[in-house]
Amino acid sequence: MYLKASIQNINSIKNLNKIDSNAILVLQNGKFFNGLGLGYQGTATGEVCFNTSITGYQEIISDPSYAEQIINFTFPHVGNVGTNNEDHESDKIWTKGVIINSEITNPSNYRALKHLDEWLKKNKITGITGIDTRNLTSYIRDIGAPKGTISFSKKNKFNIKKLLKQTQKWSGLKNLDLAEKVSTKKSYVWKGLKTWKKEDGYLKNRKNSFHVVAIDYGVKKNILRYFADFNCKVTVVSCKTKALDIIKLKPNGIFLSNGPGDPAATGKYAIPVIKELIKKNFPLFGICLGHQILALALGAKTKKMSLGHRGANHPVKNLIKGNVEITSQNHGFEVVKSNLPKNIQITHQSLFDNSIEGIKLKSKPVYSVQYHPESNPGPQDSVYLFEEFITSMKKNAKKKRY
Repeated sequence: MYLKASIQNINSIKNLNKIDSNAILVLQNGKFFNGLGLGYQGTATGEVCFNTSITGYQEIISDPSYAEQIINFTFPHVGNVGTNNEDHESDKIWTKGVIINSEITNPSNYRALKHLDEWLKKNKITGITGIDTRNLTSYIRDIGAPKGTISFSKKNKFNIKKLLKQTQKWSGLKNLDLAEKVSTKKSYVWKGLKTWKKEDGYLKNRKNSFHVVAIDYGVKKNILRYFADFNCKVTVVSCKTKALDIIKLKPNGIFLSNGPGDPAATGKYAIPVIKELIKKNFPLFGICLGHQILALALGAKTKKMSLGHRGANHPVKNLIKGNVEITSQNHGFEVVKSNLPKNIQITHQSLFDNSIEGIKLKSKPVYSVQYHPESNPGPQDSVYLFEEFITSMKKNAKKKRY
């Protein structure tokens, strides 16, 4: 066992090349933590954020929305159920790095196929452990999500000034379009797997009652599985797909996916497409980044949050039904409340900070939420949103618009 590393400052270290560890986390203001390396030996720079979930670390790390981010897990026991080949949210891992409190124990789960450390190495994800992650979380809450760099080397030598310079040089997430980076390059039809069930695993959907075109800004596989649960055929298209090409696919509804980066940057090419689809009266449903881009297309504005919302325990009030939903969230940008266009109705609101968590267009079947109703593992309070989208498609199925 070893002591958890506390925050140190670059100016207080006399020998910058020798530290009693083989990994280090350097923040943009010169503060740093030293610890033990995890996963892939290397150096990774990104925005350091924290996630408060106690389960689902494989799904979290494989979520494309974490592109260019380093995840600090507040729950101390990460890795204890290992990893498997089925629960990836994306075929490629876009997360830059992970920060974990305690050394990983051997996995204890009947589905486990790989130790988390081995899985991280395979996916070339650099991590650090032995850090007081709750101390780091408190620090982030005070200063906002900082830029940071993890470096892991068994040579046990680090040039902290060089790592600090690398950290400060990185642009950060603001004004950064990452959807194009993580989006599919070619359209494809989802293979039709439903959500995982303990007795059956992943079953295949044999029915195609409705056709959904999902615009991929960084879509999570579990969203596609939920559409399969509701007997939908899903065609996934690139974030750069033109409105006319989407219309030619003859969908019953359009889904705007989650994803990473600044919505205003992605909106430069996404907004004209969404506006055209709204004109054609398609039912539209957006989640996370899709929610933010939809809001921009309707005339609202977005901004970067100081901390963001990341975890599986966020309370959200449904302003239409009056009830509270416990939700899973992962976002660092939000829709601005002030000067919201009159045609937008706020449907959901965060009980943490009163930020907008859902909107709908008053005159058309167009709506979105900031959180993740498809969370798995996680709360199932908001699955009804998929049902509402199915209902919208049923009502609009006979209308001619092609």
